[in-house]
Amino acid sequence: MPVFTFSGKTNSGEKVQGERAAPNKESLASALRRERITPGSIREKGKEFALPTFGSAKIKVKDIAVFFRQFSVMIDAGLPLVQCLEILAANQENPNFQKTLVGVRTTVEGGSTLANAMRLYPKVFDDLTTNMIEAGETGGILDIILQRLAQYVEKAVKLRSAVKSALIYPVAVVSIAVIIVGALLKWVVPIFANLFVGLGVALPLPTRIVIGLSNFVGHFWWFFIIGSVAIFFGMKQVRKDPRGRYYFDAALLKLPAIGILLRKIAVARFTRTLGTLITSGVPILEGLAITARTSGNAVLEEALMKVRKAIEEGRTIVDPLRECGVFPNMVTQMIGVGEATGAMDAMLQKIADFYEDEVDSATKDMLAMLEPIIIGMLGITVGGIVISLYMPLFSMISKLAG
Repeated sequence: MPVFTFSGKTNSGEKVQGERAAPNKESLASALRRERITPGSIREKGKEFALPTFGSAKIKVKDIAVFFRQFSVMIDAGLPLVQCLEILAANQENPNFQKTLVGVRTTVEGGSTLANAMRLYPKVFDDLTTNMIEAGETGGILDIILQRLAQYVEKAVKLRSAVKSALIYPVAVVSIAVIIVGALLKWVVPIFANLFVGLGVALPLPTRIVIGLSNFVGHFWWFFIIGSVAIFFGMKQVRKDPRGRYYFDAALLKLPAIGILLRKIAVARFTRTLGTLITSGVPILEGLAITARTSGNAVLEEALMKVRKAIEEGRTIVDPLRECGVFPNMVTQMIGVGEATGAMDAMLQKIADFYEDEVDSATKDMLAMLEPIIIGMLGITVGGIVISLYMPLFSMISKLAG
Protein backbone atom coordinates (compact mmCIF):
# COMPACT_ATOMS: atom_id res chain seq x y z
CA MET A 1 0.00 0.00 0.00
CA PRO A 2 1.46 3.43 -0.96
CA VAL A 3 2.47 6.00 1.65
CA PHE A 4 1.46 9.64 1.06
CA THR A 5 2.77 12.89 2.50
CA PHE A 6 0.03 15.41 3.18
CA SER A 7 -0.51 18.90 4.50
CA GLY A 8 -3.71 20.68 5.48
CA LYS A 9 -5.51 22.84 8.03
CA THR A 10 -7.80 22.05 10.93
CA ASN A 11 -11.08 23.91 11.51
CA SER A 12 -9.23 26.20 13.91
CA GLY A 13 -6.74 27.14 11.19
CA GLU A 14 -3.84 25.12 12.58
CA LYS A 15 -1.48 23.72 9.92
CA VAL A 16 -0.86 19.96 9.98
CA GLN A 17 1.35 17.70 7.92
CA GLY A 18 2.51 14.11 8.02
CA GLU A 19 2.69 10.73 6.33
CA ARG A 20 0.00 8.09 6.08
CA ALA A 21 -0.66 4.85 4.20
CA ALA A 22 -3.82 4.76 2.08
CA PRO A 23 -5.10 2.90 -1.00
CA ASN A 24 -5.10 6.15 -3.02
CA LYS A 25 -5.22 9.96 -2.71
CA GLU A 26 -9.02 10.09 -2.65
CA SER A 27 -9.23 7.67 0.30
CA LEU A 28 -6.68 9.69 2.25
CA ALA A 29 -8.50 12.96 1.50
CA SER A 30 -11.80 11.45 2.73
CA ALA A 31 -10.10 10.18 5.90
CA LEU A 32 -8.63 13.63 6.60
CA ARG A 33 -12.00 15.33 6.12
CA ARG A 34 -13.58 12.91 8.61
CA GLU A 35 -10.94 14.07 11.08
CA ARG A 36 -11.97 17.69 10.32
CA ILE A 37 -8.76 18.43 8.43
CA THR A 38 -9.04 20.28 5.12
CA PRO A 39 -6.44 18.66 2.86
CA GLY A 40 -4.04 20.93 1.01
CA SER A 41 -1.49 18.84 -0.88
CA ILE A 42 -1.34 15.05 -1.01
CA ARG A 43 1.62 13.42 -2.74
CA GLU A 44 2.79 9.85 -2.95
CA LYS A 45 6.27 9.38 -1.54
CA GLY A 46 8.83 8.95 -4.31
CA LYS A 47 10.01 5.45 -4.97
CA GLU A 48 13.77 5.22 -4.49
CA PHE A 49 15.86 3.23 -6.93
CA ALA A 50 17.09 -0.01 -5.44
CA LEU A 51 18.68 -3.14 -6.80
CA PRO A 52 16.36 -6.15 -6.71
CA THR A 53 16.74 -8.18 -3.55
CA PHE A 54 14.97 -11.29 -4.87
CA GLY A 55 14.18 -13.74 -2.02
CA SER A 56 15.85 -11.68 0.74
CA ALA A 57 13.05 -9.06 0.76
CA LYS A 58 10.27 -11.58 1.19
CA ILE A 59 8.49 -11.25 4.53
CA LYS A 60 9.05 -14.57 6.28
CA VAL A 61 6.74 -16.04 8.89
CA LYS A 62 9.70 -16.14 11.27
CA ASP A 63 10.08 -12.34 10.91
CA ILE A 64 6.44 -11.88 11.91
CA ALA A 65 6.86 -14.16 14.95
CA VAL A 66 9.85 -12.11 16.16
CA PHE A 67 7.88 -8.90 15.56
CA PHE A 68 4.97 -10.12 17.73
CA ARG A 69 7.36 -11.22 20.47
CA GLN A 70 9.19 -7.86 20.55
CA PHE A 71 5.93 -5.91 20.25
CA SER A 72 4.41 -7.73 23.26
CA VAL A 73 7.45 -6.97 25.43
CA MET A 74 7.33 -3.26 24.52
CA ILE A 75 3.57 -2.95 25.16
CA ASP A 76 3.98 -4.80 28.47
CA ALA A 77 6.71 -2.30 29.41
CA GLY A 78 4.21 0.55 28.96
CA LEU A 79 5.56 2.15 25.77
CA PRO A 80 3.00 4.03 23.63
CA LEU A 81 1.69 2.11 20.61
CA VAL A 82 3.02 4.54 17.98
CA GLN A 83 6.46 4.61 19.61
CA CYS A 84 6.57 0.79 19.64
CA LEU A 85 5.79 0.65 15.93
CA GLU A 86 8.34 3.37 15.20
CA ILE A 87 11.12 1.51 17.06
CA LEU A 88 10.21 -1.84 15.51
CA ALA A 89 10.14 -0.34 12.00
CA ALA A 90 13.49 1.41 12.51
CA ASN A 91 15.14 -1.85 13.63
CA GLN A 92 13.54 -4.06 10.98
CA GLU A 93 16.12 -5.44 8.52
CA ASN A 94 13.61 -6.67 5.94
CA PRO A 95 12.83 -3.65 3.68
CA ASN A 96 9.34 -4.84 2.71
CA PHE A 97 8.36 -5.53 6.31
CA GLN A 98 9.83 -2.17 7.31
CA LYS A 99 7.60 -0.39 4.76
CA THR A 100 4.60 -2.29 6.09
CA LEU A 101 5.33 -1.29 9.69
CA VAL A 102 5.85 2.35 8.65
CA GLY A 103 2.46 2.26 6.94
CA VAL A 104 0.81 0.73 10.02
CA ARG A 105 2.42 3.35 12.25
CA THR A 106 1.29 6.30 10.11
CA THR A 107 -2.26 4.92 9.95
CA VAL A 108 -2.39 4.43 13.73
CA GLU A 109 -0.89 7.89 14.19
CA GLY A 110 -3.79 9.23 12.12
CA GLY A 111 -6.32 7.86 14.59
CA SER A 112 -6.95 4.32 13.36
CA THR A 113 -6.97 1.26 15.60
CA LEU A 114 -4.03 -1.14 15.28
CA ALA A 115 -6.31 -3.90 13.96
CA ASN A 116 -7.75 -1.69 11.19
CA ALA A 117 -4.28 -0.43 10.30
CA MET A 118 -3.06 -4.02 9.95
CA ARG A 119 -6.10 -4.90 7.79
CA LEU A 120 -4.68 -2.59 5.13
CA TYR A 121 -1.91 -5.20 4.64
CA PRO A 122 -3.77 -8.53 4.26
CA LYS A 123 -0.78 -10.26 2.66
CA VAL A 124 1.21 -9.72 5.87
CA PHE A 125 -1.44 -9.78 8.60
CA ASP A 126 -4.20 -12.35 8.00
CA ASP A 127 -7.74 -12.43 9.43
CA LEU A 128 -6.61 -14.45 12.44
CA THR A 129 -4.04 -11.80 13.40
CA THR A 130 -6.28 -8.77 12.91
CA ASN A 131 -9.25 -10.31 14.75
CA MET A 132 -7.07 -11.30 17.70
CA ILE A 133 -5.51 -7.82 17.77
CA GLU A 134 -9.00 -6.29 17.72
CA ALA A 135 -10.05 -8.50 20.65
CA GLY A 136 -6.90 -7.49 22.52
CA GLU A 137 -7.50 -3.78 21.94
CA THR A 138 -11.13 -4.07 23.02
CA GLY A 139 -10.30 -6.05 26.16
CA GLY A 140 -7.19 -4.05 27.07
CA ILE A 141 -4.96 -7.13 26.89
CA LEU A 142 -2.97 -6.33 23.74
CA ASP A 143 0.33 -7.48 25.27
CA ILE A 144 -1.14 -10.90 26.14
CA ILE A 145 -2.68 -11.25 22.67
CA LEU A 146 0.66 -10.42 21.04
CA GLN A 147 2.35 -13.09 23.18
CA ARG A 148 -0.26 -15.63 22.06
CA LEU A 149 0.21 -14.62 18.44
CA ALA A 150 3.98 -15.05 18.80
CA GLN A 151 3.49 -18.53 20.30
CA TYR A 152 0.99 -19.46 17.59
CA VAL A 153 3.25 -18.34 14.74
CA GLU A 154 6.32 -19.99 16.31
CA LYS A 155 4.47 -23.31 16.59
CA ALA A 156 3.25 -22.97 13.00
CA VAL A 157 6.84 -22.35 11.84
CA LYS A 158 8.03 -25.39 13.81
CA LEU A 159 5.32 -27.59 12.27
CA ARG A 160 6.12 -26.40 8.75
CA SER A 161 9.87 -26.85 9.29
CA ALA A 162 9.38 -30.42 10.52
CA VAL A 163 7.47 -31.35 7.36
CA LYS A 164 9.92 -29.55 5.05
CA SER A 165 13.00 -31.12 6.64
CA ALA A 166 11.45 -34.58 6.30
CA LEU A 167 10.76 -34.02 2.59
CA ILE A 168 14.21 -32.64 1.70
CA TYR A 169 15.93 -36.05 1.58
CA PRO A 170 13.45 -37.92 -0.67
CA VAL A 171 13.11 -34.93 -3.01
CA ALA A 172 16.92 -34.65 -3.25
CA VAL A 173 17.32 -38.39 -3.96
CA VAL A 174 14.59 -38.37 -6.63
CA SER A 175 16.14 -35.27 -8.26
CA ILE A 176 19.58 -36.92 -8.36
CA ALA A 177 18.02 -40.10 -9.76
CA VAL A 178 16.32 -38.17 -12.57
CA ILE A 179 19.61 -36.40 -13.42
CA ILE A 180 21.57 -39.69 -13.46
CA VAL A 181 19.01 -41.52 -15.63
CA GLY A 182 18.74 -38.51 -17.96
CA ALA A 183 22.53 -38.33 -18.33
CA LEU A 184 22.75 -42.07 -19.08
CA LEU A 185 20.04 -41.87 -21.74
CA LYS A 186 21.34 -38.66 -23.29
CA TRP A 187 25.11 -39.31 -23.45
CA VAL A 188 26.10 -42.87 -22.41
CA VAL A 189 23.51 -44.99 -24.25
CA PRO A 190 24.21 -43.37 -27.70
CA ILE A 191 27.90 -44.38 -27.38
CA PHE A 192 26.90 -48.01 -26.88
CA ALA A 193 24.29 -47.77 -29.65
CA ASN A 194 26.95 -46.65 -32.17
CA LEU A 195 29.23 -49.45 -30.95
CA PHE A 196 26.52 -52.05 -31.53
CA VAL A 197 25.86 -50.71 -35.05
CA GLY A 198 29.57 -51.01 -35.85
CA LEU A 199 29.75 -54.55 -34.52
CA GLY A 200 26.53 -55.58 -36.26
CA VAL A 201 25.30 -57.63 -33.33
CA ALA A 202 21.67 -58.60 -32.79
CA LEU A 203 20.12 -56.61 -29.94
CA PRO A 204 17.89 -58.20 -27.31
CA LEU A 205 14.54 -56.59 -26.44
CA PRO A 206 15.72 -54.78 -23.23
CA THR A 207 18.59 -53.17 -25.14
CA ARG A 208 16.28 -52.06 -27.97
CA ILE A 209 13.89 -50.50 -25.43
CA VAL A 210 16.70 -48.56 -23.72
CA ILE A 211 18.11 -47.34 -27.06
CA GLY A 212 14.59 -46.31 -28.12
CA LEU A 213 14.17 -44.31 -24.91
CA SER A 214 17.58 -42.73 -25.48
CA ASN A 215 16.61 -41.68 -29.02
CA PHE A 216 13.35 -40.23 -27.73
CA VAL A 217 15.14 -38.23 -25.01
CA GLY A 218 17.80 -37.07 -27.48
CA HIS A 219 15.31 -35.82 -30.07
CA PHE A 220 12.39 -34.75 -27.87
CA TRP A 221 14.07 -33.45 -24.67
CA TRP A 222 12.06 -30.25 -25.09
CA PHE A 223 8.86 -32.33 -24.68
CA PHE A 224 9.74 -33.04 -21.04
CA ILE A 225 10.35 -29.35 -20.32
CA ILE A 226 7.10 -28.25 -21.98
CA GLY A 227 5.23 -31.10 -20.29
CA SER A 228 6.59 -30.18 -16.86
CA VAL A 229 5.68 -26.51 -17.35
CA ALA A 230 2.21 -27.47 -18.63
CA ILE A 231 1.59 -29.74 -15.62
CA PHE A 232 2.78 -27.02 -13.23
CA PHE A 233 0.52 -24.31 -14.67
CA GLY A 234 -2.33 -26.80 -15.13
CA MET A 235 -2.19 -27.64 -11.43
CA LYS A 236 -2.20 -23.92 -10.61
CA GLN A 237 -5.33 -23.43 -12.72
CA VAL A 238 -7.03 -26.37 -11.04
CA ARG A 239 -6.19 -24.89 -7.63
CA LYS A 240 -7.71 -21.55 -8.65
CA ASP A 241 -11.11 -23.12 -9.39
CA PRO A 242 -13.03 -23.80 -6.12
CA ARG A 243 -14.36 -27.20 -7.26
CA GLY A 244 -11.04 -28.19 -8.79
CA ARG A 245 -9.23 -27.24 -5.59
CA TYR A 246 -11.72 -29.26 -3.54
CA TYR A 247 -11.27 -32.44 -5.61
CA PHE A 248 -7.48 -32.00 -5.69
CA ASP A 249 -7.30 -31.64 -1.89
CA ALA A 250 -9.70 -34.56 -1.43
CA ALA A 251 -7.48 -36.75 -3.63
CA LEU A 252 -4.40 -35.78 -1.60
CA LEU A 253 -6.12 -36.76 1.65
CA LYS A 254 -6.86 -40.23 0.22
CA LEU A 255 -3.23 -41.02 -0.67
CA PRO A 256 -1.83 -43.94 1.41
CA ALA A 257 1.02 -42.34 3.41
CA ILE A 258 0.86 -38.66 2.46
CA GLY A 259 -2.90 -38.52 3.07
CA ILE A 260 -2.51 -39.65 6.69
CA LEU A 261 0.20 -37.05 7.25
CA LEU A 262 -1.90 -34.28 5.66
CA ARG A 263 -4.89 -35.17 7.87
CA LYS A 264 -2.74 -34.91 10.99
CA ILE A 265 -1.34 -31.56 9.83
CA ALA A 266 -4.90 -30.33 9.15
CA VAL A 267 -6.10 -31.38 12.63
CA ALA A 268 -3.06 -29.78 14.31
CA ARG A 269 -3.57 -26.51 12.42
CA PHE A 270 -7.34 -26.45 13.00
CA THR A 271 -7.15 -27.06 16.76
CA ARG A 272 -4.22 -24.67 17.26
CA THR A 273 -5.89 -21.87 15.30
CA LEU A 274 -9.37 -22.22 16.82
CA GLY A 275 -7.95 -22.71 20.32
CA THR A 276 -5.83 -19.56 20.03
CA LEU A 277 -8.80 -17.52 18.75
CA ILE A 278 -11.21 -18.71 21.47
CA THR A 279 -8.60 -18.13 24.19
CA SER A 280 -8.19 -14.57 22.89
CA GLY A 281 -11.92 -13.83 23.17
CA VAL A 282 -12.93 -14.21 19.54
CA PRO A 283 -16.51 -15.64 19.29
CA ILE A 284 -16.64 -19.28 18.16
CA LEU A 285 -18.65 -18.54 14.99
CA GLU A 286 -16.13 -15.94 13.87
CA GLY A 287 -13.30 -18.22 14.98
CA LEU A 288 -14.60 -21.09 12.83
CA ALA A 289 -14.91 -18.79 9.81
CA ILE A 290 -11.32 -17.56 10.25
CA THR A 291 -10.04 -21.10 10.86
CA ALA A 292 -11.80 -22.31 7.70
CA ARG A 293 -10.26 -19.54 5.57
CA THR A 294 -6.75 -20.16 6.93
CA SER A 295 -6.93 -23.98 6.90
CA GLY A 296 -5.13 -24.33 3.56
CA ASN A 297 -7.32 -27.30 2.58
CA ALA A 298 -10.60 -26.96 0.65
CA VAL A 299 -12.10 -30.14 2.16
CA LEU A 300 -11.45 -28.93 5.70
CA GLU A 301 -12.66 -25.42 4.82
CA GLU A 302 -16.00 -26.73 3.54
CA ALA A 303 -16.40 -29.03 6.57
CA LEU A 304 -15.75 -26.18 9.03
CA MET A 305 -18.22 -23.88 7.28
CA LYS A 306 -20.86 -26.63 7.59
CA VAL A 307 -20.02 -26.94 11.30
CA ARG A 308 -20.37 -23.16 11.65
CA LYS A 309 -23.79 -23.22 9.97
CA ALA A 310 -24.94 -26.05 12.26
CA ILE A 311 -23.89 -24.07 15.35
CA GLU A 312 -25.78 -21.03 14.01
CA GLU A 313 -28.86 -23.26 13.89
CA GLY A 314 -28.45 -24.04 17.60
CA ARG A 315 -26.54 -27.33 17.55
CA THR A 316 -23.44 -28.13 19.61
CA ILE A 317 -20.05 -28.31 17.91
CA VAL A 318 -19.45 -32.05 18.47
CA ASP A 319 -22.18 -33.60 16.29
CA PRO A 320 -21.49 -31.61 13.10
CA LEU A 321 -17.74 -32.19 13.57
CA ARG A 322 -18.38 -35.93 13.76
CA GLU A 323 -20.79 -35.88 10.80
CA CYS A 324 -18.36 -34.13 8.44
CA GLY A 325 -16.10 -37.23 8.53
CA VAL A 326 -12.84 -35.26 8.41
CA PHE A 327 -11.79 -35.45 12.05
CA PRO A 328 -10.84 -38.62 13.99
CA ASN A 329 -13.20 -39.83 16.74
CA MET A 330 -10.63 -39.04 19.43
CA VAL A 331 -10.58 -35.38 18.36
CA THR A 332 -14.37 -34.98 18.35
CA GLN A 333 -14.67 -36.77 21.71
CA MET A 334 -12.04 -34.52 23.33
CA ILE A 335 -13.70 -31.40 21.91
CA GLY A 336 -17.03 -32.67 23.25
CA VAL A 337 -15.53 -33.05 26.73
CA GLY A 338 -14.05 -29.56 26.47
CA GLU A 339 -17.37 -28.08 25.42
CA ALA A 340 -19.24 -29.86 28.25
CA THR A 341 -16.75 -28.70 30.90
CA GLY A 342 -16.43 -25.15 29.55
CA ALA A 343 -12.72 -25.62 28.80
CA MET A 344 -12.80 -26.06 25.04
CA ASP A 345 -9.94 -23.60 24.43
CA ALA A 346 -7.59 -25.56 26.72
CA MET A 347 -8.73 -28.87 25.20
CA LEU A 348 -8.08 -27.59 21.66
CA GLN A 349 -4.55 -26.58 22.66
CA LYS A 350 -3.92 -30.05 24.13
CA ILE A 351 -5.17 -31.72 20.95
CA ALA A 352 -2.90 -29.42 18.91
CA ASP A 353 0.12 -30.34 21.06
CA PHE A 354 -0.66 -34.05 20.63
CA TYR A 355 -1.13 -33.84 16.85
CA GLU A 356 1.97 -31.71 16.32
CA ASP A 357 3.95 -34.54 17.95
CA GLU A 358 2.03 -36.99 15.76
CA VAL A 359 3.02 -35.01 12.65
CA ASP A 360 6.67 -35.20 13.71
CA SER A 361 6.39 -38.99 14.18
CA ALA A 362 4.44 -39.45 10.93
CA THR A 363 7.04 -37.55 8.88
CA LYS A 364 9.82 -39.72 10.31
CA ASP A 365 7.83 -42.90 9.62
CA MET A 366 7.07 -41.79 6.07
CA LEU A 367 10.74 -40.99 5.47
CA ALA A 368 11.77 -44.39 6.86
CA MET A 369 9.30 -46.05 4.48
CA LEU A 370 10.18 -43.98 1.39
CA GLU A 371 13.97 -44.18 1.75
CA PRO A 372 14.42 -47.88 0.84
CA ILE A 373 11.72 -47.66 -1.85
CA ILE A 374 13.40 -44.70 -3.58
CA ILE A 375 16.89 -46.19 -3.33
CA GLY A 376 15.57 -49.55 -4.59
CA MET A 377 13.85 -47.93 -7.58
CA LEU A 378 17.01 -45.96 -8.37
CA GLY A 379 19.11 -49.12 -8.21
CA ILE A 380 16.69 -51.09 -10.40
CA THR A 381 16.47 -48.30 -13.01
CA VAL A 382 20.21 -47.56 -13.28
CA GLY A 383 21.13 -51.23 -12.95
CA GLY A 384 18.57 -52.19 -15.59
CA ILE A 385 20.00 -49.66 -18.07
CA VAL A 386 23.58 -50.83 -17.47
CA ILE A 387 22.70 -54.54 -17.74
CA SER A 388 20.68 -53.98 -20.93
CA LEU A 389 23.70 -52.25 -22.50
CA TYR A 390 26.05 -55.11 -21.63
CA MET A 391 23.69 -57.91 -22.72
CA PRO A 392 24.74 -57.75 -26.44
CA LEU A 393 28.40 -57.74 -25.42
CA PHE A 394 27.90 -60.79 -23.20
CA SER A 395 26.08 -62.52 -26.07
CA MET A 396 28.89 -61.70 -28.50
CA ILE A 397 31.61 -62.88 -26.08
CA SER A 398 29.79 -66.17 -25.47
CA LYS A 399 29.55 -66.77 -29.24
CA LEU A 400 33.25 -66.04 -29.71
CA ALA A 401 34.12 -68.35 -26.82
CA GLY A 402 31.96 -71.09 -28.32
